[in-house]
Amino acid sequence: MNPNAHHFNIYLQPEPEGGYTVLVPALPGCVTYGKTVDEARAMAGDAISAYLASMADHGESVVADTDALLTSVDIPARA
Repeated sequence: MNPNAHHFNIYLQPEPEGGYTVLVPALPGCVTYGKTVDEARAMAGDAISAYLASMADHGESVVADTDALLTSVDIPARA
């Protein structure tokens, strides 16, 4: 990890019609889309940069995802 960069986790949700919706959990409302995983990642970078610029314009501090823990939970299906 680059010590001079902010770290953000992104979530890529495959869409039924194709492509991926991208969510940035640490930045509420920061959502974008890409046709491929590579495009979705690039679009995420653009969206995050714009979000951070808006935060700076409003005097808000950036809190990166450096200490976030990603895990999952399986819930039994109902019969």
